[in-house]
Amino acid sequence: MTSSSVLDLSVCAGQVLVVGFPAGGPPASLRTLAREGALGGYILFKRNLGEPADVAALNAELVAEVPIARPLLIAVDQEGGRVARLKAPILPLPAMRRLAALGDAALIRRAAAALGAQLRALGFTMDFAPVLDIDTNPANPVIGDRAFGRDAESVSAYALAFSDGLLDARVLSCGKHFPGHGDTHLDSHLALPRLPHDRARLDAVELAPFRAARGRVPSLMTAHVVFDALDAEVPATLSRRVISGLLRDELGYDGLIISDDLEMKAVADHYETGDAACRAIAAGCDTLLVCSEPERALVAREALIRRAEADAAFAARLQDAAARSLAMRRGVPAPEPETDAARLAALLAAPTESGFVAELAARLASLPA
Repeated sequence: MTSSSVLDLSVCAGQVLVVGFPAGGPPASLRTLAREGALGGYILFKRNLGEPADVAALNAELVAEVPIARPLLIAVDQEGGRVARLKAPILPLPAMRRLAALGDAALIRRAAAALGAQLRALGFTMDFAPVLDIDTNPANPVIGDRAFGRDAESVSAYALAFSDGLLDARVLSCGKHFPGHGDTHLDSHLALPRLPHDRARLDAVELAPFRAARGRVPSLMTAHVVFDALDAEVPATLSRRVISGLLRDELGYDGLIISDDLEMKAVADHYETGDAACRAIAAGCDTLLVCSEPERALVAREALIRRAEADAAFAARLQDAAARSLAMRRGVPAPEPETDAARLAALLAAPTESGFVAELAARLASLPA
C-alpha cells in the first residue's frame, strides 16, 4: 500500500484536484479543504492575475494556511505566444513555433529557465508547458504555432529543452496533450475531436515526443480526443487502455498524469462532472483539473468519495493517485513568494538586466517574417 493509505478517502479525493476559481480569491469551500490538507492545488488564469505584487500576494495567501506536509500545486498556463496568462514584466516569449525556428535548444532552455525564475518568484510551482503535440495539420484550430515544430524530432528536442529550463528554475513542467492533439480538426474546448490514424502512424508521429519525455518531464497532461486505434469508445483522458495501458505500461512513463480540464466541452457535453472524475482516475490519471467552477470540483470530490467507499479497487487507485500527486508536490514545495516590491521588481527584471531579452529579440528579428 502506498504512503497515502494513512489519508482517509475524503482527503485523497481532494488531493487529486487542482481547481480554478473566478476573479479574486477562491471561495470559502476551497479554502477550507486547503486548510484541512484535502486539496491538491490551484490553477490561476488571467482573471486572477493583476500586477506582479498582487500575484505574489495572492499566491502567498493561498499557501499560508496549508499543512506543510501537504503542499499545494500553484499552476499557470505560461507557454508563450497566444497562451500566456502573465504579461510584462514576465518574459514575453513568442509562439513556440517561432522560438524553435531559431534552431537553438540551448537558447530555448535558457529562455525557459529565465521564465521559470520569474514564475517561482511569484510563487508558482508548475507551468503547464511545454506542448509536445506536433503541428501536422494547418487547419488545427487549437495547437498550430503552440507546437515546437511539424516533425517528431524537432518537437522532442526543443520541447524537452524547454522543460529542462523550467526544471532548472525549480518549476515543474507538464508536457501536453497525450497522446497528441496536433492533427485534430476540432478544438476540444468546444467539441470532441476524433483521430482515425492507425497505430503505426501514431507510433511514428504523435507518440514519439511523449516517449522521449519518459524520465525527463515530471508530468504529462492528457488529451480529450478519441483515438480510433487506441480506444474508439471514449476520449483518451477517460480511457484505461490509453492512460494505464499505453502510457504507464507500454511506454513506461512513471511521472504524474494530469487530466486536461474536465469542464471542456469534449468531456462535459458527454459526461457529468462526477462521472468524468471517476472515469479519469480509474483510467490512470493522478490529478484532475477543474478550471472554472469550484462547485464542479466539489461535485467531483463527492463522486470520488462515494465511488471509493463502494469499490475497494477504485479506492486503491484513488490512494495511489493521491500519493503520486503528493510526492511530486513535496519534491518541489511552493516557494515563499517575494512580497517585497523592490526585491520582486529586481527579480522580474533579471532577464532584461542580464541582456537576455535583448539577445532573444535580436535573434528573433533575424528570422524571416
